[in-house]
Amino acid sequence: MNPIIETLSDYVFWYPFVMSLVWIAGSIIFSKRRDNDPFPEFESINWPMISILIPCYNEEETIEETIENINKLVYPLKEIIVINDGSSDLTGDILQRLSVKYEDLRIIDCKQNRGKATALKLATFASKAEYLICIDSDAILDPYAAQHLIYHFLHKGERLGAVTGNPRIRNRDTLLSKLQIVEYASIIGAIKRSQRIWGKIMTVSGVVVAFRKKALVDVGLWDHDMITEDISVSWKLQQKFWDIRYAPRALCWMLVPETIKGIWNQRIRWAQGGQEVILRHWKIILDIRHRRLWPIYYEQWASILWDISWIAVTAYVVITANHIVDLLIWITFASFVLVFLCLIQLFIALKIDSKYDYVLPFYLWGAWYPVVYWVLNAVIVIFAMPKAIKSRMKGGYATWTSPDRGNK
Repeated sequence: MNPIIETLSDYVFWYPFVMSLVWIAGSIIFSKRRDNDPFPEFESINWPMISILIPCYNEEETIEETIENINKLVYPLKEIIVINDGSSDLTGDILQRLSVKYEDLRIIDCKQNRGKATALKLATFASKAEYLICIDSDAILDPYAAQHLIYHFLHKGERLGAVTGNPRIRNRDTLLSKLQIVEYASIIGAIKRSQRIWGKIMTVSGVVVAFRKKALVDVGLWDHDMITEDISVSWKLQQKFWDIRYAPRALCWMLVPETIKGIWNQRIRWAQGGQEVILRHWKIILDIRHRRLWPIYYEQWASILWDISWIAVTAYVVITANHIVDLLIWITFASFVLVFLCLIQLFIALKIDSKYDYVLPFYLWGAWYPVVYWVLNAVIVIFAMPKAIKSRMKGGYATWTSPDRGNK
């Protein structure tokens, strides 16, 4: 066998094998340390005012339901600021009608689409509170989600800059939505738990996250030229030594894509955003003060290398017959081991997350996860790389399009 292909084959096996063990161990440790914390006595706390920021673009189908939900939150002192970022549908008309109905609702009506980051900046300038909760326009918050987020700021010190919540899936009828239920619980949830044990988090969840306004101002707010403003601001905060925490009890129900095209567009955006961040913030490897960010930074490059290696090994199998039997035997064995370990990780993470949302019955759908997502994500990363490089050279505003929200 070609020695390069042999080395890449070994890497294709050992990288996910080791990282799966890391995610399993990290999620178990976090669960033992944090998920079992006593439930706070909310009634005895003097809650500060919060500003809930909701940027939206062409969200006529979801924005009214989201605002109605936010208005019903039991949090005692809040304002709601919705930014209509140049929508071309009926979003603006709906917001004007709702602004008369809800006295806590304020509208910022932008005539031109300048992107989510710019919309959040405008809302921050207009906000009255020190604590901001940013949610997507399809988000439905648990009645006490705001308390679970803000509680951390009141008890974890002045250097806490952000608290990320726990996104849950609302639409659960199709194969792709069920796969994402498994993914959010057993991949995204496990990774956030593990990274929090390390001390740093790759990214807050853009669909539900709370910020200390002082921390955002300190890092210059969101970057308007980055396609994933949530990943970008996470790195800016941690580079300035602001802490980020994960609040699994802060539940937020969201809609996810239910078509391959919708998944493709969403994941291209995520992959491009992650690559843009590691390209912009590469200098952290030169500063010993950022050593706690190094594992996350290098893991991102290791993940990209795995995708490239997987593509290379697969292409080799397809186009050459040299030692093809030996290689296929190795691939079959490695795939069996990795899938088996992946299913163990899925079960443990789903079991942990079932404390908040009973997702364990979806475990059987996890059998599709290695087949669908490993292949799809590897291809997505390759396609996203030119976009990330081009965006770093081009600059300008990272505008957005209306995402695939699936079926409610």
